[in-house]
Amino acid sequence: MNILLAEDDAITADGIAAGLRGSGHQVQVASTGRAALDLLDQQGFDLAVLDRLMPQGDGMSVLAAIRRRDDHLPVLLLTALGAIEDRVAGLEAGADDYLVKPFAFAELSARITALGRRAAASAAETAPDIVLRWQALELDLLQREARWHGAPVAMQPRELRLLEELMRADGRILTRTMLLESVWKLHFDPRTNIVETHLSRLRTRLADAGVVDAIETVRGAGYRMRDAG
Repeated sequence: MNILLAEDDAITADGIAAGLRGSGHQVQVASTGRAALDLLDQQGFDLAVLDRLMPQGDGMSVLAAIRRRDDHLPVLLLTALGAIEDRVAGLEAGADDYLVKPFAFAELSARITALGRRAAASAAETAPDIVLRWQALELDLLQREARWHGAPVAMQPRELRLLEELMRADGRILTRTMLLESVWKLHFDPRTNIVETHLSRLRTRLADAGVVDAIETVRGAGYRMRDAG
């Protein structure tokens, strides 16, 4: 894989880069957020590893810039901030994984390998279905765009992922746990209203575009797209 490594500590960056190159990866190193964005403008990457605390644009701002451009690039955040609320904030902002310093290189390497496999599997899953449909609502998986009667519906990447999961379910109920795992890759309950907040935003986006009552809450069970018939 071609990996972007954004880390301002030279010793840490050199160690990680050497280890990844030894594992067969290509690595481009940036020591600031600005340099990371410049590299993203210049070439394509298969994965990004971002230090959360960097000069000239921290990891969260670089992550936000990535997600405005690309909903699919796997991003792993490195940080000394290990509180649960910090991890949830990073994942909610669009990170695919979160590793707290200090860490063993073996764990970082394993997580990068897992993210690469996950990205490849996701691409294979979405390939047959380029456009999902519910009534006049379309979700173009190639363009990463939602449309209602052909008109674009503005959405954030995480809202698009929620909509994709619900439309793929084809009327089946998705529980809160299922959405946490499929959209946020969380295999634990963060004890926040992260799912409900994003569903509320998604419903508002749809309603503003004229899509009314598309998503149904099944009390005590979960969520699903309302019967289109």
